Amino acid sequence: MKLLSPAQTRALDQATSEVQGSTSLELMERAATAVFDWLLTELQPAYTTPIHLFCGPGNNGGDGLALARLLHGAGYAVHVWLLPADRHSADFAANHHQLPREINCQELDAARLPDLPADAVVVDALFGAGLNRPLTGLAAAVVAHLNTADALIVAVDIPSGLLADAAQEPDNPVVRAQYTVSFELPKLAFLLPQNAGFVGEWYVLPIGLAAEVIHKTPVDNYFVDAAFMQGRLPARTRFSHKGTFGHALLLTGSRGKLGAAVLASKACLRGGVGLLTVQVPAVGYDVLQISVPEAMTLTDSATDFVTELPDLKPYAAVGIGPGLGQENATCEALRQLLKTARVPLVLDADALNLLGANRELLALLPPDSLLTPHPKEFERLTGEPARDDYHRLEQLRTFARRHSCYCVLKGAYTALATPEGTTYFNSTGNPGMATGGSGDVLTGLLLALRADKRLSTLDAALLGLYAHGRAGDLAARETGEAGLVAGDLVRFIGPALRELTALPRRL
Repeated sequence: MKLLSPAQTRALDQATSEVQGSTSLELMERAATAVFDWLLTELQPAYTTPIHLFCGPGNNGGDGLALARLLHGAGYAVHVWLLPADRHSADFAANHHQLPREINCQELDAARLPDLPADAVVVDALFGAGLNRPLTGLAAAVVAHLNTADALIVAVDIPSGLLADAAQEPDNPVVRAQYTVSFELPKLAFLLPQNAGFVGEWYVLPIGLAAEVIHKTPVDNYFVDAAFMQGRLPARTRFSHKGTFGHALLLTGSRGKLGAAVLASKACLRGGVGLLTVQVPAVGYDVLQISVPEAMTLTDSATDFVTELPDLKPYAAVGIGPGLGQENATCEALRQLLKTARVPLVLDADALNLLGANRELLALLPPDSLLTPHPKEFERLTGEPARDDYHRLEQLRTFARRHSCYCVLKGAYTALATPEGTTYFNSTGNPGMATGGSGDVLTGLLLALRADKRLSTLDAALLGLYAHGRAGDLAARETGEAGLVAGDLVRFIGPALRELTALPRRL
């Protein structure tokens, strides 16, 4: 899915009207009908449930008025509250004119804001995604009033006061919704941690906007869902062999951190690598041989940490970082890898911490390297704390462009930035994956996919991120989120990749 800017969304609405021969008022009716159907299906309010709709003077308010009419027609008791304004959009005015007289419709007054009972459903249709400045005056007072109510709040399009694709001050008034229902495509604002308390659980409702226009609209941000990923992993042919899927090298482990080496190794094997060689310090030899018999094990001349590289010629991709430690000798081994590698690299964990502590090494990164930091590791790489989540995304894009690399920022809706400046947000995963070792599993999986020469860097990264999160979702069904551990992710990598495998062509 593409993530459009507010200006692009307005252009899409207009283009849809032109392509389909429909009016903007008809599009508004589609949107209101979609929200109406969602309310009745998802929330299933009783007919005795009071429903309060707060409508602004623009098209977002028009959506709310059309929704009020539909709810009234279905037998619900609706109360419409209008934000006073000198001007209203044409579609707002048309829907206001169509509002049945039986509907209780009043203008808001700062001195007498309505009581909202705890069993009420409140629909926020004050302002949509076109808002470009903080709310003030009566609008801000209404938002504050809504946020003190115990009623359930549903935001239409976007919570009022929330800026769709720009940073905002922490004290700006924004509706705190339990649910947000948007149209056709998600919004960038939904994917950022700082907005979670405002957006709540969000849904995207199809309203038939012109698919051909969406396809032609250039964007820098994508939301990666099942449809986006379907069939990206080529099916294996009958005469495939180990060499088809690559020989990977994993540099990993130190005394006390060999579990990371085991998890990453198992994930790499489950990710479909043809052959895997793991280099660990001497203390890890028995651990790897016993825990991961499918992998070949090399031992470093040092007992407790990795200090040297093997001959890199046999390998299709190299991964480094899980449980590695940050010894000076390990840093020198990383330096030599960056200087000499001629194959794809996957860098995680302590490899990233070493880069952050020695940022001159970033100049040595081979093009198309894949880095997988969490926010704190990323801050060490840039040497600059982010002001907010929007700023962090800009930092991520700048970092990927500057170093010609693919950089992952791990978390909910994990973001992948490319050297071209495009950002992809992953849709899979759950809070149960916030557990030690999850990142090691991701490293191993990405290494397997980078060793597969059938895949581009972008496809390997997207497949790895999506399948990693999907494995977590499958595992959580069995264990629950609280009971999920990193080893559970490894078990479900295979089923996750199976869902993404292209089906053989048939006549």
